[in-house]
Amino acid sequence: MFMVDIMISMIFFILLIICILVGVA
Repeated sequence: MFMVDIMISMIFFILLIICILVGVA
């Protein structure tokens, strides 16, 4: 179960970075 939680956290973090990059660009 921990692996799934880590995967979801990584995906959410990546999406957050993409949103920030799009907002800056």
